[in-house]
Parts: sequence; C-alpha cells; structure tokens
Amino acid sequence: MGENEDVLVTVDRGVGLITLNRPKAINSLNHSMVATMSRVLAEWESDDTVTAVLIDGAGERGLCAGGDIVALYHSARAEGSEKGREAREFWYDEYLLNAHIGRFTKPYVALMDGIVMGGGVGVSAHGSVRVVTDTTKMAMPEVGIGFVPDVGGQLILSRAPGLLGQHAALTGANFDGADAIAMGFADHFVPHDKLADFKAAVIADGIDAALAAHTVEPPPSNLVRQRDWIDRCYAHESPLDIVAALRAEDNPAAVEAADLIETRSPVSVSVTLEALRRAAKLDTLEDVLRQEYRTSCGALRSHDFVEGIRAQVVDKDRNPKWSPASLAAVTPADVEDYFTPADRELEFS
Repeated sequence: MGENEDVLVTVDRGVGLITLNRPKAINSLNHSMVATMSRVLAEWESDDTVTAVLIDGAGERGLCAGGDIVALYHSARAEGSEKGREAREFWYDEYLLNAHIGRFTKPYVALMDGIVMGGGVGVSAHGSVRVVTDTTKMAMPEVGIGFVPDVGGQLILSRAPGLLGQHAALTGANFDGADAIAMGFADHFVPHDKLADFKAAVIADGIDAALAAHTVEPPPSNLVRQRDWIDRCYAHESPLDIVAALRAEDNPAAVEAADLIETRSPVSVSVTLEALRRAAKLDTLEDVLRQEYRTSCGALRSHDFVEGIRAQVVDKDRNPKWSPASLAAVTPADVEDYFTPADRELEFS
C-alpha cells in the first residue's frame, strides 16, 4: 500500500493500523494526511480481511494537536482566486473524513492519549471505541484563534450534559480524560502506561478482550463537579450576559472562565454560542458538519482568523487585536454572516 510518510498505515492480524506521524508538530493534520486516511478507510471498509481499525499518534506528546493552522493562515492571506481556496478544500475533505469515521461499518478504535485538540478530536471522537488516558489533554480551542469549533465538535459539545459543552467551547480550555468521557467525547479509560499493552491486546485478542483486560474506572470529572455554576451561568442569552454571570459567582473557577472568554475572539465566541444552540436541533453528524463548513468559511472571511493565528502561532506575541474588539461590539448581523451558505456547500455522497 502506497503511503504518505506523515501517516503510517499497516494491517496486523486483521486490524488496520493508522499512526499519525508528524511527532514534531504533535501530529497536526495536513491535507495529504486527510487524503491518505480517507483512501485507506474506504479500502479497508470493503476488505473482508480487515476486521477493525485502530488510530494513534507517533511520539510522546499526543494523538493530534489539530489541523495545520499555519497552512490555513497562508491560504487565508493569499491573493486573488487563490485566497482561501486551499483552506476550503482542506476543510471540505476533512469533514467528509469525519463523517466517514462516524458511519464506519467496522469497529474504529481511537487512542486519545496526550494532546487531542481540534482536528485531532475529529479523527477520534466519532469512532466507535474511544479510549482516553491519565495524560489526555483535550480541547476545542478554536475561539482563541478567531475560529469556530468544527470537525463535528459542535455535535458533541451541543449534546454534553447540561451546559458543559458551552463552557468548553467558549473558554477553549483544556479538559482531561475523565471530563472527555463525561462530556461524550470518549468511552473508556486506560492508564497511559498500559496503552501499549492495550494496543497489542486489540491486535492479538480482539477489542472486547483488550477492553476487559486494561480499562479502569475513570477518576471523577472536574467539570461535572462544577455543573451547578456552569449550568447557571451559561444559561444566559448572550455571551456578554454569560460573562457577567460568571463574574457574579463567588467562585474563582467561574471568574477564571470569564477571564478566558474575554481573551478570545469576541465574534468567534458569539458565533460559537449560536452554533451550539443550532447544532442541538440538528439530527445527524452530517447536518452539523454542513453547518460547520459554513461557519469555517465565515471565519475565513473574517479579520480574526488571520489575526488569531498570527498572534498565537506565527508572530507568537500572544496579543491579538480582535475586530470587533469586544463582545458588546458584535452585532447579530456579524454572527448571522457565518451561517450564510458557502459558495460550494458540503455534500455527502
């Protein structure tokens, strides 16, 4: 099987193994990696000798830190007909891959160890057997770069218990493996130091035996423990009201959440809140991915997407100049613009 060196692909005793292989970039996804995964999954789905798929990441740092946002930055800054084309094509193909994982007809085991963020969630959290560890550090941190949660994340966030999903999305804060299970991003907890044994057991003994031998009860979820104030504060209508409610709580964690939200792109926070409310009423992963394709293309037209990546990743001054500059300055029209149909709508065959 021809393979892209950024994705290692092999079959061992009927288990199709995919290893994301850009460890220096924490296995961030580029377009060719998405294309390779899409092709391989299509081949394996129709190959009777492949009974299951397992995905993991090379190196010690994590499964995948997200999409290759520097490539998206350069695409967004390109001139003329090339402006944004590469970014739109990447998202189009990435979301088709996310949908395929969601409806994959064979067991799909995702080892969500270490850092699993953004696009890393997209290639794991829609699988059928989702494993986290004591080192899992998950996030949908898009509001910090002037973007909006995507890769089907709006579906999971909108269906998390209470308003935990809104808290995770509007702050962009990290959460751990126990939180991931509680919120619906994962199913099983395997200690990090047993993960290699678990993978070997999946190949040698099958998924059920591997789970029986290596899963443990996850620790209590920190987020679930804080649901009282989270559900109370995030029930408010607007991001501005949510921040005010958080500040009014006699709770350092709530104030910290307010501080975090106020560092994020105001328009991204506003669009994200609206997107989760709309996603809660959509029926399928495909429906949500269609909406996400629109919000991603909306971000591509915005000032904040380029500025957010510049500040966090390119110049690394960590001092983005958002426009609109505050939550109070974001208008309903600013938000609605992100939900207008894309030039080419996302279509599933």
